[in-house]
Amino acid sequence: REILGNSTSEAPMFLLTGIPGLESVHPWISVPFCCLYTAALSGNGMILFVVITQQSLHEPMYCFLSMLSAADLGLTVSTMSTTLGVFWFDATEISLDACILQMFFLHGFTVAESGVLVAMAFDRCVAICDPLRYTAILTHDRIIQVGFLMTLRSAVVIVPLLLLLKPLSFCGGNVLSHSYCYHPDVIKLACSDTRANSACGLAALLLTSGVDTPCIVLSYILILRSVLRIASPQERHKVFSTCVSHIGAVAVFYIPMISLSLGHRFGQATPKVVHSLMADVYLLLPPVLNPIIYSVKTQQIRKAVLSLLLTK
Repeated sequence: REILGNSTSEAPMFLLTGIPGLESVHPWISVPFCCLYTAALSGNGMILFVVITQQSLHEPMYCFLSMLSAADLGLTVSTMSTTLGVFWFDATEISLDACILQMFFLHGFTVAESGVLVAMAFDRCVAICDPLRYTAILTHDRIIQVGFLMTLRSAVVIVPLLLLLKPLSFCGGNVLSHSYCYHPDVIKLACSDTRANSACGLAALLLTSGVDTPCIVLSYILILRSVLRIASPQERHKVFSTCVSHIGAVAVFYIPMISLSLGHRFGQATPKVVHSLMADVYLLLPPVLNPIIYSVKTQQIRKAVLSLLLTK
């Protein structure tokens, strides 16, 4: 353990944390986590499979949904090994390089998911505000370009952020707050100058949430304006109901993410167990709930999933 307190070490090590104060019952706590991971993997895998295999679902809305499921799968897989390792085997040590690799996938898929939610908001906006030009605007080539740009943005935003971690010195216990590596959590443990890291982190935040959130809000302002122009209340309800699933996906993604981010910056007095539970909710809530939301609220997805299950 000497290396944990050595700030001059060429290979700093960190200690992951499960649920503080409940270490003795980690094997039992792992049971609901396993259930949630299984639900996330099976639910998103099922959505991805039916969209790819069902010709009737090869439409822009469902293509973006498959991208959302792929991002959720990436989020789930990127942290599952370390979280279950902590609960099952008390495998708490992780190197800086392994930490950086995990953060690349964790934050990369988070940025990608945020971008997908913007694309889905744009899809609903075009479908409601300009339905006659929907197929002309959202062509398959354009959807592929959007997917490529979202992947490229994730890499451009995240890679510089992580490269700036390598020159930092770490000292003290190097105990992380979660069962996975989270960038703001790692930065707090550095004992060298982190102003460049903070500036890069702020730039990354502005280029992702700072751009995506206003775009989603603007899309729904335009949608609401178009819906209010419809005379019939029944038609209004029918049109706006097509957005309910997306609104749910936005809520389960942004609310835990903002709560965790604010907790790291302003919640120093908050008990550690609360921070830990918030971090787990942030990671597991969107991948678990998104397939449920879309399966319940989207008739075509529900029919495709049921037909697939019933033919087994």
